[in-house]
Amino acid sequence: MLNLLNRLSGKFLATLLLLSAAASAYSAPKTVLVLGDSLSAEYGLARGTGWVALAEQKLKQNNIEAVVVNASVSGETTSGGRSRLPALLSKYKPDLVVIELGANDGLRGLPVPAAEANLRAMNEAATKADARVMLIGMRMPPNYGRDYADKFFAMYGKLSKDIKAPLVPFMLDGVADKPQLFQPDRLHPLAEAHPTILANIWPQLQKSLKAK
Repeated sequence: MLNLLNRLSGKFLATLLLLSAAASAYSAPKTVLVLGDSLSAEYGLARGTGWVALAEQKLKQNNIEAVVVNASVSGETTSGGRSRLPALLSKYKPDLVVIELGANDGLRGLPVPAAEANLRAMNEAATKADARVMLIGMRMPPNYGRDYADKFFAMYGKLSKDIKAPLVPFMLDGVADKPQLFQPDRLHPLAEAHPTILANIWPQLQKSLKAK
């Protein structure tokens, strides 16, 4: 009888240890690397008022253990992001890489296939580093020509399907058509617009962090 109790106690203890280990792994903080341009780098804004900072606050409010690294740089292109990403992956070892790039390629009229190739290369680098990728898309103003604007916007959807990465189609949805929400340059949103930007991004960000 005593041997049976000892065996049962041993099994119970082993089960508790396994459950504890599983819980620790699940609750371990994840690292989110945001690789973006001025729209994510708080250009013209007070520190802590951009969507990335707001996302970090919301993660804490929702008890989601995550460390957010904002590696966004004003004026960044997909080419610049591609060249910077390997060092960032090595330094921060992120679980999730949020890529918000392409707007400056579009504003400069750079070839869409080149931007797509750079985004694909960034996904490959992240995948090799055991990180998932989430894409944030952008639209070009109509004055850049319908054909170019359509191809630019379609690039994100096509890429998202090809690499099986979650996509926020247009981060400025609900903002782009409201001139009063932009700084005098009419390119960069005011701080008042960033809660709306986060609302566009949050659902996919939350899902991506819950994914294994």
